[in-house]
Order: sequence, then C-alpha cells, then structure tokens
Amino acid sequence: MDTGTLHELRGDAVRAWTTFVEHGEGALDDVSPARRTAIRPEILSSWRRSAPAIDLGVSGAPLDDEQDTAAYWRESALQVAVSRIEDELRRTAEDGDLVLAVTDPQTRILWTYGGRVMRTKAETVNFVPGGRWDDTSVGTNALDLAGRMDTPSMVFSAEHYAPIVHNWVCWAAPVHDPATGERLGVIDLSTTWDRTHPIGLATARMMARLIETAIPDRAAPPRPRGAAGSPVEVAGLGLSLTLLGSAEARLDGRRLLLNRRQTEILALLAMHPDGLSLDQLHAYLYGDQAVTASTLKAEVSHLRAALGGALASRPYRLMMPVEVDVDSVIAHIRSGDVLGAVAAYGGDLLPGTNSPVLSELADYVAVALREALLADPQPDAVMGYSEIAPYDTEVLEHCLAGLGAAPHPARALLRGRLAAAAR
Repeated sequence: MDTGTLHELRGDAVRAWTTFVEHGEGALDDVSPARRTAIRPEILSSWRRSAPAIDLGVSGAPLDDEQDTAAYWRESALQVAVSRIEDELRRTAEDGDLVLAVTDPQTRILWTYGGRVMRTKAETVNFVPGGRWDDTSVGTNALDLAGRMDTPSMVFSAEHYAPIVHNWVCWAAPVHDPATGERLGVIDLSTTWDRTHPIGLATARMMARLIETAIPDRAAPPRPRGAAGSPVEVAGLGLSLTLLGSAEARLDGRRLLLNRRQTEILALLAMHPDGLSLDQLHAYLYGDQAVTASTLKAEVSHLRAALGGALASRPYRLMMPVEVDVDSVIAHIRSGDVLGAVAAYGGDLLPGTNSPVLSELADYVAVALREALLADPQPDAVMGYSEIAPYDTEVLEHCLAGLGAAPHPARALLRGRLAAAAR
C-alpha cells in the first residue's frame, strides 16, 4: 500500500476517533460519508464497550500475576504447539520487525516474541506475558476482536481506542483445537501503522493454522519414540492421504490442517518411501520454477511440526505407515475390479498442481481408470464414473454399445447422462 494512501487512511481514522471521544457517537452522523465509512461496525461496537471502561490516558495493559500466567502457559496445549514451531514464529517476527503474541481465551497474553524495534515498543505498553488485552482492559484491539468474533481481525492506527497504540497496526486470528473446535486463544502480529501490508491478515491466519497443526492430539495415544527420541514406525498408527478430488490428510485419525504445498510434499514423500534428497524434492515439487531451497525447507519444517516430528531428513522420509487413495485405485484396476476402482476414485488428483511428478501421476491414474472402463464398461461403474467425469461421452457410448439390444435397468440413465453431456 503506497504511503499517500496509508496517510489518508490514518487521517480518516484519527478524525473519526476524535469525533467519537470528544462529541460522542451521535456526532458521527454529522461527519462526511467517507469518514463514516472508515469506521467499521466491529470497531464502533468495540469503542462503545471501551468508552465507559478505559481512561484515554491509560499507559499500558493491566498485568495478571506472573506466576499464574506462567503456570497456565506450562499446562496449555498452545505451549507445546508454539515450542514445536518457535523457530518459524521467531523468523517471521524478525524478518518483518513484528511483535507476535499468543493469548488464552480471555485475551491474556501468554507468549510474545518481537523484532528489534517492536520488542521495545511492546514492553512499554505491557504487550508482554500477563498483559490483559480484552477491550474493557485496554481498549479496542485486534486480539480482542479476533477472539470475540472468532474470525481474523485487523485494527489500524486510531481504530485502537487507547492512544498508546495509535501508532500500531495489528492483525490477529483465532487458534482452535483441531480435534474439538475449542477456541484456545489468538495469535497477533503487530507493527507500526506505516508498515501496514495487504497480506498482514493472511499471514496471521496462516500463523494460526500453523499453530493448530502443531497442537498435540490429546485424544490420541502418544506416538512412540526410539531410544534417541526419534519417531518409530508403529502398526495401526499412521497417515491417511486423500489426493483424488478433495485433498485431505489424517494422522492417527485426526485431520491435519495443511496448505497446498505441504499436501504436495506429503504426496511426493508417500510415493517415495525410501526418501528424497532436498534437490530431488525441490525438482519433483517445483520443476523449473524459480523457488529457493529455503522456501522448501520452511514448508518441510511446518509439515514436520504437523506430523509431530515424524519426518526424517537426509533424506526426507516419512517415519510412519502411509495409506494413499491413489494406491487403492491402482490396486483395483490391476485386479480387474473396475467398480471398486471407480468407488475409490474421487476425482482428478490435486487439480491445478504445478508439480511435474504429481501432474504425471494425475494423468496416469485418470487414463488408467478410463482405459479400464473402456475395456470393461460395467454399467454401474460407468454410471459412477460419469458423476465424476460427466462430459466423457466416449465411455458412455462404449457402455451403451456393449449392452446391445438386451434390456438393462441402467440403459435409460446412461442415455440421459449422454444427452446431458452432449448439450
């Protein structure tokens, strides 16, 4: 966002805030439409809560007992998750000169880490462990809004109620227990208002998702570890990977929250159980795209956290049993079970992938299934396939031709599908 636009947005926010605190909410009806537009409904609602509770001269957030805060943090699932991905969180803070904070459900800060400049700014306003950042304690802020509304939130400059943070911009996103859906707290990214960036909210959302992938599954038995602390492969525990149609990964029955690249990495490692070097994985994933090795290493690091550490390096290798839906489709085709193959085929493999290896695999599976249907066009199997590939008229025509003149209950349905595909 260019500097002129940022200054204009900040000016609108300051004028709206000044009107509210000096003349009350009713006076906002008299300001220009542009200034009214600058006040988002959630900000105005928070100002209403803040006004009777907050002295505009407040110098910092109130602090809870240090020992109570530390004890809560030690027992929190968030502490385990943050410790698993702390290197990534710290790099994000340092690279963007941000201060990061993780809170409990009541918006009490449990953990922070700051870049060189923001660390000092944060300390001066008690943006530290123990600080209470609900809006009735310190005024409107993104941490409170993200927790209160259970959705990613941004608060810019004078949208904050307390003047002590008018020079800040904050992005926050709620963090949930993936197994239960319980909101555990929020993660917040803050910096100075002039460093506002359009991807700030997306970054907060991504950080929240990263923490969620690293939260231990308290309902599942702990994954056994070897003498040196490394994960060991155990029958009955492992990874289930769906790549056909809608992509999904489950670890010991628990759904993992992964981005597209991480799912692709999982797929490639599942295809190569003996492991891949960094260079091999880079080539298989990105092809000739100009993507740095450090970017790939960061994705692998996030993935390792999601897998509870069960991803070895040198070479990269999954340290657990893996079931992949692609293998099921291929096995059914090899055994001549076209109906079973169609039932296991959920659709194209990771459509839109840029991975040359996965694109090749997608073509292989799709062509193999189609050829199996042309060789053995069982009506029930063709009907199932036509739901996934409704415009493949050749398979429908081949099946109808195979029926000949003999009566068959699927004939009318097949003709209907063929007519719909031809339109």
